[in-house]
Amino acid sequence: MSDDTIRLVTVGRILRRRRRLLAVLVVVGALVGYGVSVLFPPRYTASASVLLPGQWEQRELLTQVEIATSSSVVDKAGDALRWSDVSDKELRDRVSAKITDGNIIKISGKADTPERAQRLSDEVAQQFVAYAARIATGTTDPDGATGPEALRQQVARTNQRITDLANAADPGQTVESVQARTELEKLRTALQDAMQKLDEADPSTNKAGLVVMGPAPRPTGEAPPTRWQLVGGGALLFFVLAIVGHLAAARVNRRPRSAPEIAAALGAALLGTVDVPAQRRAHRPKARGVRARLRRLLGIDTRWDLPAPRSSGDEAGRRIRYRRVCARLRERLPAARRVLVVVPDDDEVARRAAGRLAAEAEGDPLLRVVEVSVSRPLVPDRDAESGALVVLSAGARTAEELAGVAGACADGGHEVVGVVVAGAVRARTSGPADRPVEPAPAAASVHDHATGGSA
Repeated sequence: MSDDTIRLVTVGRILRRRRRLLAVLVVVGALVGYGVSVLFPPRYTASASVLLPGQWEQRELLTQVEIATSSSVVDKAGDALRWSDVSDKELRDRVSAKITDGNIIKISGKADTPERAQRLSDEVAQQFVAYAARIATGTTDPDGATGPEALRQQVARTNQRITDLANAADPGQTVESVQARTELEKLRTALQDAMQKLDEADPSTNKAGLVVMGPAPRPTGEAPPTRWQLVGGGALLFFVLAIVGHLAAARVNRRPRSAPEIAAALGAALLGTVDVPAQRRAHRPKARGVRARLRRLLGIDTRWDLPAPRSSGDEAGRRIRYRRVCARLRERLPAARRVLVVVPDDDEVARRAAGRLAAEAEGDPLLRVVEVSVSRPLVPDRDAESGALVVLSAGARTAEELAGVAGACADGGHEVVGVVVAGAVRARTSGPADRPVEPAPAAASVHDHATGGSA
């Protein structure tokens, strides 16, 4: 099986065994997305197109885009709009421009209403065209105090002054008066020639002026991300984070899974593995307190990374496994009359396996089953027991928890003589031979629950 197949199987197992938790997290993520949409009101985007006639190079178009979003243009648009609730910096953040096909610059404006978005984009486009025209004429002064236009006005005034001087000159036909009028006419001709050359060399005549291609259409929908997009994005984000969190937790998990690893963590010999027919709630611990009930409601009171129960043989095969464990226990303790069986209180599979062992032992030796809390293990003090047998399911305990159980046994004066690992299996029920065998009456067992004192 490839790594990809293993990952898909793992994700499928998470979806099956954590569906309640995933559903709750998806709802929480959707609520978080809705809250974000409330904090950030919807935005509407309108776009106005500006045509740049003539031949333009790419770098020139990029320069025009920068001019369209510059503070000189946007601030002028803000002064014209007079929006008191929007600062100049925020207004600049709401304006963008980009180049489209055909030497067209699309200027976009965002606002909290469709009307405002339309007004913003139209006003910025108008201010951009006006500012570009002033740059083309060689001046950025809106009053036109400098540049070629001012020079033309000065030349016109000079021509009028020349006319006044010519009229005020001596009307006589003296050589001096004729020469003065001739010089004035030459000066007028030189000025006119200079103005003609200036008009021919004017860069604004090389390219036609920028044109706004009509008003911006009023937007009919919100700009992304919309409220529903935020809600869906929040739900999807929480779902993905939950899956990634489960996979990361499984990757760093260092729980002993195989029977030899569990026996090594307890420091005892492995007496064997037994099968327990799986039940629907076989792995569910008893719910105690509000926190335990909440964990059970969310479906996180059982481990999701345990493999699915494998198929088992018939009931006779399962009994053979139990009897072999009992035989090995008698070999290790030939003179034992009583053995303490330690079972975690939240391990239903191990509890059922311990009861079955007590039944199959038939009183030789007599098995006394006690349930202990793994978080704070406490084993009854030694009385007539010859040792302790630990029964638990695979993959459910950390090495620290197993060491704590072994330490609790030693603290109570019990030597751990063996370990039995129980596993849930799918039992076949096709024939009478597969029906569970009722425990014999002579196979008595004593069940205790160690909570806080010695027995």
